[in-house]
Formats: sequence, C-alpha cells, structure tokens
Amino acid sequence: MSAAAVPRPDVAPPGPWAFPLPDESVTENGIRVLSYAVPGQYVISVRLVVPLSLSDEPQDREGVASMTARLLDEGTARHSSDEFAELMERSGMVLGASVTDGALSVDLDVPQRFLPTALDLLRQAVAEPVFPEAEVRRILRSRLAEIEQERASAPHRAAREVTANLWAPTERASRPTAGTPASIGALTREDVVAFHRAHVGPQGATLVVAGDLADVDVAAVVAEGLGAWANPEHVVATPARPPVAAGGATRIVLVDRPGSVQSELSLAAPGPDRSVSTGWDPYPVLSFIVGGSPSARVDAVLREDKGYTYGIRASFRPRARGGSFVTAGSVRADATVDALRLLVEILDHAREGFSDKEIRAGVDYVVQTAPGRYATADAVADEASALSIEGLPLDFQTATLRRMRDVDNARLTTAYNDVVTGEWVIVVVGDAAVVREGIEGLGLGPVTVVPN
Repeated sequence: MSAAAVPRPDVAPPGPWAFPLPDESVTENGIRVLSYAVPGQYVISVRLVVPLSLSDEPQDREGVASMTARLLDEGTARHSSDEFAELMERSGMVLGASVTDGALSVDLDVPQRFLPTALDLLRQAVAEPVFPEAEVRRILRSRLAEIEQERASAPHRAAREVTANLWAPTERASRPTAGTPASIGALTREDVVAFHRAHVGPQGATLVVAGDLADVDVAAVVAEGLGAWANPEHVVATPARPPVAAGGATRIVLVDRPGSVQSELSLAAPGPDRSVSTGWDPYPVLSFIVGGSPSARVDAVLREDKGYTYGIRASFRPRARGGSFVTAGSVRADATVDALRLLVEILDHAREGFSDKEIRAGVDYVVQTAPGRYATADAVADEASALSIEGLPLDFQTATLRRMRDVDNARLTTAYNDVVTGEWVIVVVGDAAVVREGIEGLGLGPVTVVPN
C-alpha cells in the first residue's frame, strides 16, 4: 500500500487531566507531610513551608525575615558555613530559602539516595542556625548592593513604585519584602536571632516531598530527619489578610531616567487571590487573552502592528491573600506616549467582552498545557507548597481546570470588570524631559515626577 493510501488517523481531543494527589501524614512534632509520587524523577524535590507573616516584622527592621532566610545555611551548631556547603555538595544537594507574604519557604533538591542526609541537613539549617556575625554582615552588605542594582533596573524600579502606590502606605505590602536601605542598615545579628527564635518552628509547617518514591518510606525518612525539630518559643504567625489598596482615581508616577532610550510601562490595579469566592478559573484565561502571549490583545497592537515593543505582558498575580493585575513591559522612548495611550485603551476596551475564538484559545492553552507544566517533581512540589501557603485544597488545580473548560464570555467579562474598574496606578520609567508633556496631554490623571 502506498503512503498516500494510508488513512489519516482521527485526532481525538485530550482526555481530562488531574493534578496528582499525595499521600498525607503528620509527624509527631506536628509537621504535615505531603508525598507526591512522580515516577522517573530521581532527583527528589522537597519544599518546607513555615507559616510566617511579614506584618510580624518590626517596622524599623523590615527585611529581617528575608535576611533570616538567606542566612539559614551559613553555619549551624554542628558545621561552619564552609563545612555545611561541602556536605551539601557531597550529596548533590541544592538548598535555598525565601520569604513571601505568607510563609518562609525552604527549597531542597537532592538525588533520591541522599534524601535522608539532605533532610538531616535541612533540620540543622532551620533548627540550629548560628548566624555567624561575619556572615550576617556579608549578607546585609549584599542586600544593600542588591538594592542599588534594583534601582538601576527599569523593571525593578517600576515594580517598586507600583507596590508603593498600589497599597496604602500603612500596609507592609507597600514596601519591599527584603527591606529598604534604612531598615537593612539598622539590622543586627541579634535581630536575626530573635526573629528566628520567635517565628521559625515546626508548628503549622508543611513538608512536600515529590519525585520517584517507589523505594522510599517517606514517613520514616521524614521522621528520622525532621522529627527532632522543636522550638518551644515559636509564635504562631499572624494570619495573612488582603492588603488595603491606596484607592483613588488614576494616577501616574514618572520615574525620571534622563537619556533613557526606552521607557518601562507598568499599569496596575488590586486583584484577587486564588481563593476568591467567585472562583479563580476565569483569571488565567483572562491573562492569556489580554496579555499572555505574542498573539494576545496587547502585543497584537503594540508589538505586531506598531512595533513599539519586544513584548508586554499582562497577568493576575495572586498573593497569599489579595493580589494585583499588572501589565508591564518596555517600549521605545519615542513611542512612550502613544504606547501608553493604546495600552490604556486596550485594557479598558476589554471590559466590553471577549470573542468565542479568544476564549477557546485561552482555555485550550491553559488547560491543555497543564500536564506539561506539572510534569516534573519540582513543578509539582512548587505548586503543592503554594497551595499550602494559600490554604487551598489539594485538588485545587484539578477543580479549577475542570471549571475553566466551561467559562464563557459573560463569566470572563464579569471577572475582568470586577478588577479593571478604569482606575489605574501607572508607572513610567523614562526620560521625563522627553515624555512628561505628552503623558500629561493624555489626560489620564495627575503626573508626579520622582528621581530614579
């Protein structure tokens, strides 16, 4: 039979997919353990989540939580910083720690056979850090240098102004998670020690273990590695709450960067978190339709039609509680004013609704790429830890994707209008001498110029 005579097979739509469910247990010291079997993934991904609220930081020492996280592997009661690093290297282990608005997260990836060793080192890092004075000073100097680097980066500078203007000044969310020059400059080793003692312990913690666990007794290994962790001085974290928005009509902050050959644009409004009572399912689809790809509404005009940008993205960004809708990207300096005008028009016009073609493309993209997005152990562990931080059920992704298949124009339009009211925080990082007059001429709102 010739190749031309071979009948073309029918292509059936993909079947339903579900985010994996874990085996669940609790250690004697109160750690919730979620173990996800991901066959063939022999590098095990471990995520330790300790509930923690940035609002519990002393205001004049903001950033102490982030600095504590960065110092956890810089020496323990048993090992110096160099010794600890060597032990991690011998076991092929990678460890990192960070802080969000809802938790301290410690991330660990290690080959399966070294999991017991890695969990013991993890326990030492969270339970027995000694915070050597020299390492504390080094990390604080590094953060101060990092702040200067962020100031030099237009996207970082824009993001800083967005948060400062989107949330009320009394809100912790309006200030950098990792602190300001003033608060970091005031920190001492004693501040770090005190914060760790009060806020890092097993009470309420969740441990996610994901990978090929066919030959691993997860409960026993975790009990051996972390079962001895205790902190009788641990204070329960203040529950996360949505930050209070600054409110008001559209306002524009122009960060003056003389001589800039391009401008960074950011438009933001308060948005939902993933536990929103009306359901999270419309928001990933909306992100895709409005500004989630080169074919989305924003880039179809500003990139493909006008050639003003390499790409601008719009997305809903949930926090542990509350969130934001942010559209951001850079444009040619000479196109700043027209790009801003068009961007506001595109975002406002989306309040009128979406076509069936757009909706189908958005739903198909989000739903059908989910198996690929969560195909690896680290992706599963990251999502599971996020669910823990946000207090969401373990089948959240599965239920959300199932509901997403049925979203329609009415549901998307309602969800979008709930967030996009036409009142924006707009930040432009660019040459004020060149763009200020044109931006003011758009009549979007008052323009405040601030130095870079």
